Amino acid sequence: MNATEIIHIIGTAAFALSGYLVGVRKRLDMLGVMITAMLTAIGGGMMRDAIVGRIPLVFTQNTAWAVIGITLLLAWGFKLQNTRKRELAAVFLWADSLGLAAFTITGAQAGLALDVNIFGVVMLGFITAVGGGIVRDVLVNDIPMILRKDFYGTVSVIIGLALYGLDKLGWVNPFTLNLLLFGGYVLRLWAHRVAWRLPKF
Repeated sequence: MNATEIIHIIGTAAFALSGYLVGVRKRLDMLGVMITAMLTAIGGGMMRDAIVGRIPLVFTQNTAWAVIGITLLLAWGFKLQNTRKRELAAVFLWADSLGLAAFTITGAQAGLALDVNIFGVVMLGFITAVGGGIVRDVLVNDIPMILRKDFYGTVSVIIGLALYGLDKLGWVNPFTLNLLLFGGYVLRLWAHRVAWRLPKF
């Protein structure tokens, strides 16, 4: 198993957990929670695959389904649904930030593999990272995080640009990918902590 596959598993688990927590917060039933978790974890990847004209990987590979199932079982087993609201929000932030960084990397790498330009690489990373969250938020009648949260999508853009630069320098390897994952994760958490925001109109 290579570094990209490991990062994809991390992102899938993180986004499945964040979708689970949204379903719990909205007081959905068991099926509703499963749907929000599933859409968050696979929605962005399906959008990316549709754009590049290939059958979504979740239709041909079972890894994502296994990761989602295990994540939901663990979340239920640890009774995260009984966690206090403040702690629930903290766990959501950690999971969603990790998923954002991980899926930006896997999406951008899909662009690099297709030899698209810098816009294509960044956009495929961006769509992979935020697409599932948009579907989830619309489904539960929330304004998507990408439209209302501090420095959320910007982190994805920065990671995509960094990966493109590393590729042009020939520096893409397991160490730099993991460093980019950690750096993007820390950047998102720090931006939230200090309330970084883009200027408003």
